[in-house]
Amino acid sequence: MRVGIIGGGVAGLAAAYELTKQSHFAEVFEQADFLGGQASTFDVFGGRLERGYHHLFVSDTEITELIHELGLGDELAWMESSVGFYHGGKVWDFASPRDLLFFKPLPFLDRVRVGLWTLLLQKTKSYAKFENVTAKDWLSRRMGPKGYEVIWEPLLRGKFGEFYDKIGMTWIWNKVTLRVASRKGAGQVEHLGYPMGSFGEVIEVLADRIAQQGGAVHTSASVAKIVESEGSATTLDVRLKDSESELREYDAVIATTPSYVFTRLAPPMPEDYHNKLVGIDYLSAVLMVLVMDRPFTNKYWMNIADPDMPFVALIEHTNLIDRELYGGKHILYISNYPSRDSDLYQKSGEELMDLFVPHLQKINPDFDRSWVIEYHHHRVDGAQPIVGINYGAGIPGHRTPHKGLYLANTTQIYPEDRGTNYSVRMGRRVAQMVMDDASF
Repeated sequence: MRVGIIGGGVAGLAAAYELTKQSHFAEVFEQADFLGGQASTFDVFGGRLERGYHHLFVSDTEITELIHELGLGDELAWMESSVGFYHGGKVWDFASPRDLLFFKPLPFLDRVRVGLWTLLLQKTKSYAKFENVTAKDWLSRRMGPKGYEVIWEPLLRGKFGEFYDKIGMTWIWNKVTLRVASRKGAGQVEHLGYPMGSFGEVIEVLADRIAQQGGAVHTSASVAKIVESEGSATTLDVRLKDSESELREYDAVIATTPSYVFTRLAPPMPEDYHNKLVGIDYLSAVLMVLVMDRPFTNKYWMNIADPDMPFVALIEHTNLIDRELYGGKHILYISNYPSRDSDLYQKSGEELMDLFVPHLQKINPDFDRSWVIEYHHHRVDGAQPIVGINYGAGIPGHRTPHKGLYLANTTQIYPEDRGTNYSVRMGRRVAQMVMDDASF
């Protein structure tokens, strides 16, 4: 069987790997000149660094198993995380239940209330009861107006902007259960995983294995459209680097593009399926990566609960990963999720630096721009679907209404949030669907 795959991110590569492992031919087309999407890497002082911050949770078994399957298990390390919460001009420790008890911006009884309801949330095994309620309504009722206002609303606003009060409680449920599953020991401290050769090495070995198994992976390769012919949508109009456009025929096609891109590539869909595709909004990711000559804080992950700050999180990569991998330099990600039409999205890297530096100095008054040896500015479109109430009912199926055409993108990862682990699971699952439908 021949399968064409649009997109060389983790889901597309996982699908191609599964298909070629079963002796089918899979051909991947990636428009960028690199593979891996947000998990792709670039060089920083002799090391490979992800364009978007990445780590693994203990519950991320799908990608962990794949890493071992690829022979990279010895490079996967698990490390104790450190978490901060910036509120009221101060960085608070926020990594364990004990830290919550000492979080003085909340009155003591509110801290206890938040802690008890968080514990109950952790022990809730099914997300079904949260499907038809917003996070704002559920959290403010259970954890109290003050708990919601101080802890949860700033995080929702930072992550989802103007959509913050529309987000379903299922999204929060997943975040809480995910973080708790990664806590170990008596102190319940979170442990996170990272392949010391970078996620880029995982992607590289995965692509090599696809080729060894008889598949093909192309970068700088664009797909102009998916062509419907004789009742199937399994022909791709492709253009490889430095080549003319051509039609390539397959037995099946898997698209891993965002839904708004898929609607432009695919033949017209029936109204009900089309409405599901266009009914989910996305936010983009804007990331600044600072390479510095000294540490910014002693925290790996810092949530920013201050509406006046122009960023939502600081992830100091080298407070988790050995900085010697990057020539002894310190690496700080500055994260945002704006819409494409926002001022923040439109700004250049230099403009963002001018905007961010005064605010970074509020968090660390000693910080000076001279600490920054170099910086990198990345924008990722379609990074975060807006997960509203009753989200599950609006997810388009992997099997599209067109015979032979399948969709696998982040809008279909639910109730979990997008991430490399779930992209691996989804890619392999859709590959199996293709084989099942063809009776292989």
